[in-house]
Amino acid sequence: MMRIWTILVAAICLAIGGAGLRAQAQVSLPSAQLPDTGRVLSTLPDVGVLDPLAATTERLTQIRLDRITALVRDNRDSIELDDRGEPAVRGVLIASGVDEAMIARAAGKGFALIDRERIEGLDLDVARFRVPEGRSLARARRQLAKLLPDAAVDADNLYFASGPYFAGGSGGALPAAALATAAGGGKASLGLIDGGVAAHPSLAGRVEQRGFAKGAPSAGRHGTAVASLLVGSGAIEGAAPGQRLLAADVYGTDPAGGNASAIARALGWLAQSGVAVTTISLVGPDNKLLSAAVLRAQQRGMLIVAAVGNDGPAAPPAYPASYRGVFAATGVDAKGRVLPEAGRALHVDFAAPGDAVLAATGAASTGRLRGTSFAAPLVAGRLALRYPAPSIDRIGPAVAGLVMEARDLGKTGRDKIYGHGLICGTCGGR
Repeated sequence: MMRIWTILVAAICLAIGGAGLRAQAQVSLPSAQLPDTGRVLSTLPDVGVLDPLAATTERLTQIRLDRITALVRDNRDSIELDDRGEPAVRGVLIASGVDEAMIARAAGKGFALIDRERIEGLDLDVARFRVPEGRSLARARRQLAKLLPDAAVDADNLYFASGPYFAGGSGGALPAAALATAAGGGKASLGLIDGGVAAHPSLAGRVEQRGFAKGAPSAGRHGTAVASLLVGSGAIEGAAPGQRLLAADVYGTDPAGGNASAIARALGWLAQSGVAVTTISLVGPDNKLLSAAVLRAQQRGMLIVAAVGNDGPAAPPAYPASYRGVFAATGVDAKGRVLPEAGRALHVDFAAPGDAVLAATGAASTGRLRGTSFAAPLVAGRLALRYPAPSIDRIGPAVAGLVMEARDLGKTGRDKIYGHGLICGTCGGR
């Protein structure tokens, strides 16, 4: 066991330290916004309400393609596909590591500068360029990357909630309900990047939220559920009950909310606020801005727990869960079996309950939910109890404690499906 967690901690430190040397050289990246998955996905087939035995690889693949097709079809004025077939903000490219000469060179080829921004908390500079009229995002991305070979150029990709919305419920945002500003002294140890959080009694007075998209913060079911599984107390008890939480709404009411730029800004706010552990139950493609933002946050001692997604084991690797040093969480049912719809990411570190999980779904409602989204906060909450403040030299003992807590599932020892094993097995109303 000692050797297992030593290797894990070494990998995290390498991601934060050694990889950090590369990040310092690639100084910047851009900002923007992405779509409200609840609004967009409410009319699509919901893996969470299917018979698990029917969740075949083919079915899950089709659901993923339908989701992307519907998203683009219904929001053509704000969303388009990049050259990898992934949804992104229409007509915008983001780049880091650019200087005035690069901006002038891009302008000379029709790529007008929209704006530049510095993401505080991450010391990350980002430039946004307008795609020349009549040119597709896919073609423009390749052209600008070739034109600026020393910069990190990418589309502003969109990310989806990795837990489905619930049977019989509205996929849209709940009526906005202002939460009391986090009370008490000291800093919040936990952060959440998701949709907005409703004022459920289990969260009263302990959540501070900020918006990073148009119309945000705007309370939604998914963000509320994940928040309650993190810090809820009373009727809904989270993995770290009674703790304070900073919640970043990256969706709001923007059809192109949940993008890489919004997530990067949210990470900057949480890092600047001294958050130690952040939960991201969102999935999407690899993205240069998101990758840099995650790395910068890790370099500041933040530990990130991300869900592996619900597109099945044959889906493309889910990010940010697949980034090095991020703790990837999968979901299991009451018998400890991995959910058939759970993705695998490039690695899996821990498992937690992901089926029939009891969580808050609004200001005065609760529900039994399914999806890897609801496993990730259980892992994050338990980790935060061992790691209350960012400190590189405290990562080792915190991770070691979590590994020791895990109940082995599947093959003996760490495996590719369950990672180190089950965390918080009695959480979520089990």
